[in-house]
Amino acid sequence: MKWTIKLKRAYDPAESEDGLRILVDRMWPRGIKKTDLKCDIWAKDVTPSTEARHFFHEDPEGHWETFAERYRKELKGTAYPALQQLAAQIRDSGQTTITLVYGFRNPIKNHALVLKEELESALA
Repeated sequence: MKWTIKLKRAYDPAESEDGLRILVDRMWPRGIKKTDLKCDIWAKDVTPSTEARHFFHEDPEGHWETFAERYRKELKGTAYPALQQLAAQIRDSGQTTITLVYGFRNPIKNHALVLKEELESALA
């Protein structure tokens, strides 16, 4: 099966084209009620560690490359079982369109981009 994985901010409205919506933030997005955010799965265990997240948030532009490398190592190490579990949930869902929902402001440099790449490999 071939999957299409998209990214979308939690603050953008849900659309029927989103398919399976997976919240990929460890903490619930600020200012959004749990009843207002449509997500099918909240995948906290595949998010960056608290240490990696704090490191990145100190200087998102300056720390991007190091953060992305560190997060990839986490996804291939301690978070690998959670990544495989998420891949299994996606396979079992029957959906071919997956939307990773995140709260970070920067659409170009955020952890969901790294997760998307690793998830595509896990689903291949």
